[in-house]
Amino acid sequence: MKALVVDDSKIMRNIIGRILREMGMEIVEAANGVEALEKVQAERPELALVDWNMPEMNGYEFVKAVRAEPAYDEMKIMMVTTETEVEQVTQALEAGANEYAMKPFTKEVIQEKLSLLGVA
Repeated sequence: MKALVVDDSKIMRNIIGRILREMGMEIVEAANGVEALEKVQAERPELALVDWNMPEMNGYEFVKAVRAEPAYDEMKIMMVTTETEVEQVTQALEAGANEYAMKPFTKEVIQEKLSLLGVA
């Protein structure tokens, strides 16, 4: 399985990437939503783990953009963010995110959320 990790923090991309690689996934990285959309088109990942707060295009805008394209309906999207407001969780899910994990997280939390999505 190919997973896209979208976060403006290189350290966070490395942490999430390591967890996913240990689960046997191939990793593609992007530093913002604009770059991530390009990767979605070029790489066709089955899964995306996306931060909310990023320059150029934030994670919420990325989710809306992906969900506007029927070709990507099957892609699972999980928000992984410091945003903990119930309103933002609801917004992300309504926009088309399939799951939501809050930073800081543990490896087990990521694995559990992916298991709920049927990709772990």
